Amino acid sequence: MSTIALFGANGTIGSRILNEALQRGHQVTAVVRDPAKIATTHPNLTVTTGDILDPASVTAVAKGQDVLVSAVGGGDGPGHVATIEPAAKSLVTGLRTLGEAAPRLITVGGAGSLRTPEGKQVWDADGLPEFLLQIMHAHGDALDYYRTVSDVRWTNVSPAATIEPGERTGTYRTGTDDLVTAADGSSRISAEDYAVALVDEIEQPRHIGERFTIGY
Repeated sequence: MSTIALFGANGTIGSRILNEALQRGHQVTAVVRDPAKIATTHPNLTVTTGDILDPASVTAVAKGQDVLVSAVGGGDGPGHVATIEPAAKSLVTGLRTLGEAAPRLITVGGAGSLRTPEGKQVWDADGLPEFLLQIMHAHGDALDYYRTVSDVRWTNVSPAATIEPGERTGTYRTGTDDLVTAADGSSRISAEDYAVALVDEIEQPRHIGERFTIGY
């Protein structure tokens, strides 16, 4: 079993990653600004405070862990712009301090930069609202940064075009830079099955140093 530090454990995706990891027997340290917001209790769960935008805080929570997971979002569009790429740089800076003892880094990414069957990127679709474009490009900028990093073992996990709370089926398909679509052209994944795929990657690393994506 792995020891996992998880930023953003109280969010829609982060809370499902937390539950999935705990159900599989992993030891999880939930890193949040306000521990009172974590309602989950479990013998394998520790809750601590931390700031993902502070590299020293990242170093402190990552030390001695097998994996560091970031499921931090930014709320609205400007919030993502202010959080996602700066968090990527803070995470890498904090992990570099630990050298070869640094844990793996797995981050929740976005779908905007994925290629569609038409050969465009998701964010090129007509009519997308500005706030959504800001969220997509914030994740894209973070991914561009990760791709310059070779001294930290990182993985970025992009969801399908649509991700929302739903059923845990335990099944999904994967891709790398191409949007995973169903036969009817839709691209979706439940937050529960996204968590399954991310914890599967923790247990059986297949995508170190790259982005992968999931969908039904």
